[in-house]
Amino acid sequence: MSRSGSATPWALSAPAVLLFSCLLLVPLALTAVLSFNVFDHATGVKNEFTLAHYVAVFTDEYYYGIFWRTFWIAGVTTLICLVIGAPEAYVLSRMGNPWRSIFLLVVLAPLLVSVVVRAFGWSMLLGPQGVVNHALQVVGLGPVRILYTEAAVIIALVHVMLPFMVIPVWTSLQKLDPGVENAALSLSASHFTTLRRIVLPQVMPGILSGSLIVFGLSASAFAIPGLLGGRRLKMVSTVVYDEYLHELNWPLGAALALILLLANLVVMLSYNRVLEGRYKKAMG
Repeated sequence: MSRSGSATPWALSAPAVLLFSCLLLVPLALTAVLSFNVFDHATGVKNEFTLAHYVAVFTDEYYYGIFWRTFWIAGVTTLICLVIGAPEAYVLSRMGNPWRSIFLLVVLAPLLVSVVVRAFGWSMLLGPQGVVNHALQVVGLGPVRILYTEAAVIIALVHVMLPFMVIPVWTSLQKLDPGVENAALSLSASHFTTLRRIVLPQVMPGILSGSLIVFGLSASAFAIPGLLGGRRLKMVSTVVYDEYLHELNWPLGAALALILLLANLVVMLSYNRVLEGRYKKAMG
């Protein structure tokens, strides 16, 4: 290949690399620099180096509790989305037209509505005078406090994140040859065995992609924890918001945001490694 030919891919990708750098890498670098600046309540941010914000986060049990709650809610949301979304994607892949298109539109419809609007809708449904509590009173369970709890946040996050699980799994199922399933059934394999040993290993990349997307978005979600969790049920994103806009402690907010990013990467890369190892083992 000539020298000009080898340079063509780099020249074609240069605009995308430049855009990516300007919109993501540069803001991340500025946030990292800000997290090491000194903050003084009287004078504000100073251009002096300090590790005090990271020390404060790693030595305070308050922040440990915030991070634990954030990742626990994100993990439960991911698990529920997987339990609901994978079977839903399987049923969707077995439908014929026009029902497949109709139900695919139903799955994607929530993405057309603002997250804030959906959060307000759930606040009305789960509130003390909401439909859910009225239904519980009808069956004799009495009013239950759901709003401003972890359960409310998880319910709303599942509603928002479910399409991000269904679509990757459905895409993987589209690549699966139905003849393979039929061959397994013709060899006296049960439907459960076929799903476990034929379908599941094939759709593992879709499950992996959907799980990573749902977990990452849930751990960094802001609107739903802010509106349905209230002021007492804090997640990392709401604490970052408070530090930036209420306390005006931008360096501490930047440090929390970077720690959340790095913790997210560690969890997601570990999950990716474990699941990929099982996928390669299953596929031989």
